[in-house]
Amino acid sequence: MAKLTRRQFGKLAGLGSLGLMTGCTTSSLVFRKKPRVVVVGGGFGGATAAKYLRMMDRDMEVTLVEPNSTYYTCPFSNLVVGGVKGMTDIAHDYKTLQSKYGVNFVRAKAYQVKSNAVILEDGSKIPFDRAIVSPGIDVRYDKMPWHSQGIEKKITHSWKAGPQTMQLRRQLEAMANGGTVIICPPGNPYRCPPGPYERASMIAHYLKNNKPNSKIIILDQKEKFSKQPLFTDGWDMHYGDLIEWRSETAGGKVSEIDAEGMRLNTEFGWEEGDVINYIPAQWAGAVARKSGLADDSGWCPVDHVTFESKLVPNVHVIGDACKAGAMPKSGFSANSQGKVAAAAVVSMFWGEDPVSPSFANTCYSYVTPDYSVSVAAVYSVKEGAISGVEGAGGVSPKDASAIVRKTEATYAQGWYDSITYDMFG
Repeated sequence: MAKLTRRQFGKLAGLGSLGLMTGCTTSSLVFRKKPRVVVVGGGFGGATAAKYLRMMDRDMEVTLVEPNSTYYTCPFSNLVVGGVKGMTDIAHDYKTLQSKYGVNFVRAKAYQVKSNAVILEDGSKIPFDRAIVSPGIDVRYDKMPWHSQGIEKKITHSWKAGPQTMQLRRQLEAMANGGTVIICPPGNPYRCPPGPYERASMIAHYLKNNKPNSKIIILDQKEKFSKQPLFTDGWDMHYGDLIEWRSETAGGKVSEIDAEGMRLNTEFGWEEGDVINYIPAQWAGAVARKSGLADDSGWCPVDHVTFESKLVPNVHVIGDACKAGAMPKSGFSANSQGKVAAAAVVSMFWGEDPVSPSFANTCYSYVTPDYSVSVAAVYSVKEGAISGVEGAGGVSPKDASAIVRKTEATYAQGWYDSITYDMFG
């Protein structure tokens, strides 16, 4: 069986998205048969895991189960909403994973994961020795006041990139100059903490250049948000009074949704919007919940060294769906976790103890197409839990020059190109 040394794998990991990875050493082969791993979900976590499993062990049989032939990334989808990019700019396929890396691609929706097989929606089964589940998030309609999934024809969440991304963009294009856009971010935890505020920025960029008499109201369920001083400084500089943010105690909490009347009720009364983007609370994707991988919180508890589920044996959960300690629910986190889980699975098949990993996360957010801010952090496992490394990482300087902000925008594009290549290239 072809195997990688620790040094060889370190070189491979270095070609990727800067995640710091678990090492693997060589030993005698434990599995006499060809190991079978099924990966559920082809996003930042799943695609990465499938690719790196095959990179680390070419004799391993890896099957990726994903219902869509094209994957649209949530990172950079806000730039699509704001008209800066198109859907083709965030579209990726699985052809290279199949042709170059030998990943078996099954276009199907996984219904449930048992301890030894993935059950598809049509009832067929794909057996495995181990599985890596990366199902992303589902929105919680049960947590929305006076809401059902049916109102998405008028009020979108657009928190999964794809058709709703374009739906929100078309709503903005159809809105008259002088209209009001209302954005409602959820309470923590949720996918991509700075995402709603980058979205507000990109929508503001579109309105400023096309419908300058319009305004944006952010009705927030929180008292503060990620990168808040950086965002508000950028808003003041570029958008003036176009964006108004209200915290939960300042009238940001929504108690009722009237989709037909396109209005939201708060403790200060009804707010009418020409376009409403309500982002609900979230939990692990349905396949994780149906499989008993999620606890009462709606998220999946895992071992932070291997990402193996604490509830179902032989199954690892990565990405937004898992409870990953101090790591945020982000694409970079999922990518890093995909590599760690892949290395842990390979180590287990080789009869070795997985090495305690380190992780990295960087998140760029656009305020304008030429103005970006970022936050970065490094994480390690201490006493069984992922925690931040003190003194590592940081945020963009608050009073940076225009050239620094423009440089960060260039870095953001470079990050996106690098990480998507790491996943699909």
